Formats: sequence, structure tokens, C-alpha cells
Amino acid sequence: MSDAILVFNAGSSSIKFALFETSEGGDPRLSCKGLLDEDQEDPRLVVKDAGGHILLERQLTQSDAAEGGLFSDVIDWVESRHKALAAIGHRVVHGGRKFTTAVRVSQEVIEELDGLTPLAPLHQPRCLSPMRKINSLRPHLPQFACFDTAFHYGIEPPVSRFALPRRFEEIGIRRYGFHGLSYEYIASRLAGLSPALAAARTVVAHLGNGASLCAMQNGRSVDTTMGLTALDGVVMGTRCGAIDPGVLLYLQQAMQMSAADVERLLYRESGLLGVSGISHDVRTLLASDDPRAAEALDLFAFSVTRQVSAMANSLGGLDCLVFTGGIGEHASAVRAAICARLRWLGVELDSEANNLSKSRISAKESRIDVRVIPTDEEIMIARHCLTKTR
Repeated sequence: MSDAILVFNAGSSSIKFALFETSEGGDPRLSCKGLLDEDQEDPRLVVKDAGGHILLERQLTQSDAAEGGLFSDVIDWVESRHKALAAIGHRVVHGGRKFTTAVRVSQEVIEELDGLTPLAPLHQPRCLSPMRKINSLRPHLPQFACFDTAFHYGIEPPVSRFALPRRFEEIGIRRYGFHGLSYEYIASRLAGLSPALAAARTVVAHLGNGASLCAMQNGRSVDTTMGLTALDGVVMGTRCGAIDPGVLLYLQQAMQMSAADVERLLYRESGLLGVSGISHDVRTLLASDDPRAAEALDLFAFSVTRQVSAMANSLGGLDCLVFTGGIGEHASAVRAAICARLRWLGVELDSEANNLSKSRISAKESRIDVRVIPTDEEIMIARHCLTKTR
């Protein structure tokens, strides 16, 4: 019976998971991936092998899902395939000031992470739910929390600092940054491609329903677009990105919106969905002939390029631009719109390579190396778990 690590990556309406086999001294090897889709009347569990072939498909009732049936099914299925689970790893969006590296889950840890929910109201409860359910199902099975904020922990003033009285910084109100597991993986891929690329002044654009940028060099985060929460920076699927704080005061004071109303507006009703009035999904917007869809996509490209420029400033120049995440990896039209706005920086796109989503999409004459690198948050979590269990 071989050891394995099971990884859960919780989203707003679904939970991705991946199973990795481990070997002495080797990197975790992907065995299969799955999806726990709870955004349906009857939640659906689908498991596929590394080649994309369906290994398991099962539907449960909402009550079964609420009682942890989906997690129980996954664990039972893994163990029925003669895999001894060494650990379960979880992606956690916010680690605050205390959690700067992967940590074994305990009831105390869960309670401390729950206290950070106001800083990540869309994500934190979803991250913690699998931990609680698995802890009740298998209390002796080691679980580890891996944090999106950890990769940015080394960011220092002035980058990390808000222009507020210092007493607020002393209690933890600072810029943390997110999507750190994705950026950590991209940093490892750049190092694997070449030492020169790892040392380059690089901006990574993690573009998905949630989106941010990271300025990195030599495997370290230098700057990032998100701050205390996952609201700041670029326009996102349903989140507004950077906004004049005075707008929020106006909404509450003049329009009499409650804090809960404003939170719902900023997290769930804004971004591409709010501007287009159609959808948060870039695929839907690209297929639409409604002018509002084009305007939303134009704003998205504008916000990304504005932030690329800011990240390049933090790096003292730009050598490489990397696209990753669902939009970054698959939406060639969005990449083209962003790169067209960056021609002044020396970005020249190879249209054919871009349309084919090749790994390198910059033209030979481009001063900036432009790449598409698929991210893999799950293997980063598996690596952290393996380190903790050895």
C-alpha cells in the first residue's frame, strides 16, 4: 500500500481536490483530480485520472453534502484504491500575521483562522469547512493548512504599508497579498526553466475569477496588487478591484447602505459582472455582441496593464511577463488586449503563438519575454504537506 496526500482547494461553489502519490525523496506525483460541485440541486462528485478519464462519478443529496458525505466518499474511495493517506492539505486564503508557513490543523488553529473571516468573507469559511468535516470524520488523520498570504510575507515597507496612523499597522492592518500558492508554483517553474529566468524582473498575472499580479525576482515576492483583503488591485469577476475609498463612504453616508450591503456589492455584484450586467465569465463576455461586454473586458485589460506598470516600477524594470490562471492560460484575446496596451514597454506579441496558447508568446523582437505557464496550486500544497510529514 503506497502513501498518498489528498489536497483540497475550496472555491466559492465547488471544491477541487487532487491525490498525489509520494515516494522517498521524490516530488509528489499526481494520481487523479476531482471536483466536488455543490452549485447544483444535487451535489456531484467527479474524479478523473491524470489523463482526464473519469474514474468515479456520483451524485449526493444536499443533506448528505452538508453532513460531510462528499468528503467521506472521497476518502473512502482513495483508501479503497489501496492508498494509505499520509496527510490532507488545504488551501487557506488568509493566514494573517501569525501563519506564515504551512501548519498542522488543530481546533485552535481553525478558531484562529475563523477569526480572519472578515478579511476574506468569500473564501475563509469555504476553506475551513472541509477541515472541520474531515476532523470529525477522521480526527487522527493529519491535516495541514497552506496559506495564500505566506509567499508575500517578506514584503516590507514601503510596499507593505498603508498611509494610516502606525497604531493600525501595529495591530496587523497592512498589505498581505494573495494567490501566493500559485505564485510560489510559478517561481518554481521559472527556476526550473533557467537560472536567468528565475533572476529576471518578472510580473506574473494570475487572472481568473479572482485576479491579482505579483512582482517577483529570484523566487521572492517584491510587490503584489492585493492588500489587506482580496478586493484590491485589478478588476475581477465579481469584485471591483481598486476603488476610491470615498466611494464607500458615500455609499454608506449618502445612500444609507449598510456595511453588509456594501460588502455584498464589492464582493459579489461588481467587477466584470457589474460593468457588463451580463456575466462574470470572460468566455460569456467574449462570445457576446453586447457593447457592455466589450466595455467590461476593456476595463479589465486597462486595469491589468495599469498594475503591470506599477509592478514594473517596484522591480526597477521589467524583463518577463507571465500569464497564468483560468483567464491568463486560456483567453488569448484578453492576453492580446493586455499586451497591446504594453507595447510602450517593449512588449511585442507573436499572434500565432498567442492564439495557440504556446508557452512563449512574445515575438523575437520583443524586449519583454512573455510566457503562458499553467499554475498548479495543488502540487504546491502537496509539497508543503510532504515536507511537514517527513
